[in-house]
Amino acid sequence: MPATPNIRLGTRQSPLAMAQAHETRARLCAAHGWDESAVELVPVVASGDKVLDRPLAEIGGKALWTRELDHWLVEGRIDIAVHSMKDVETLRPEQIAICAILPRADKADRLLGAASVAAIPEGAKVGTSAPRRAAQLLHRRPDLVVVGIRGNVATRMAKLEAGEADATFLASAGLDRLGEAGVGVRLDPEDWLPAPAQAAIGIECRSDDERTRALLAAIDHAPSNAEVMAERRLLEGLGGGCSSPIAALTTTSGDALHLQVAIYSSDGATRIADEARFAAGDCDAPLALARRLLEAASPEVRALFEGEA
Repeated sequence: MPATPNIRLGTRQSPLAMAQAHETRARLCAAHGWDESAVELVPVVASGDKVLDRPLAEIGGKALWTRELDHWLVEGRIDIAVHSMKDVETLRPEQIAICAILPRADKADRLLGAASVAAIPEGAKVGTSAPRRAAQLLHRRPDLVVVGIRGNVATRMAKLEAGEADATFLASAGLDRLGEAGVGVRLDPEDWLPAPAQAAIGIECRSDDERTRALLAAIDHAPSNAEVMAERRLLEGLGGGCSSPIAALTTTSGDALHLQVAIYSSDGATRIADEARFAAGDCDAPLALARRLLEAASPEVRALFEGEA
């Protein structure tokens, strides 16, 4: 029997990132019958975790979550990198491949501080630095005031407790992975569309590392992979980045996908929505959907999307 291979798994140091790394290690070891010691966790401090007082769009975008891990991966200091797929840039370096998507968790957002969006008191401050959440909120409740809040889950919950905002949003999947299943009110994702690729954990390796790619194939969840790739293809067509208010939900039925999308103006006053049904693996349908959305948008809204990655 060959010796158990040693895999160096790179991850950000935040509690949620570490929880996702532990899940990845557990699935990889279970799939191959390895002892847990066969996968070494290698924590890396990401740029996005260092600067918390400004929106991502002002300091470098989604690359702030991946830059350090990308460098370590390409340099061979780690063998695989684990990411929240909603934080991964649409266009990736040629040397890096997305090799596995774990079974997707709950895609919904949760609202903290009120029983529903309608129940938030008039004129209240709602904390979020996500353009999607801000625009969706202001589209429904233009009377509310959006204040920027960044940081990990515990930091944002503490800021809410300290009164920096009256309410805020967090991803249900992240709360569940941190053992906070009872926190907040779940917003129906059919009504309050989540971020593209929300609740999906992705694992990357070097494109030319065939051995590692084969090992990761054992933990790839095909339905989740198809959903995430469709949503990333949509982002590619829209030119969507971290400053683009994009909400998307994909549901799977057999081999068919149903992708619902809404794009917004920054202030939420304008909302353009569309949807498409297509076969899993169809790379053209999300692009066609993106084109329709942009064609229906005003020049001011289109400017928020085209040209980003």
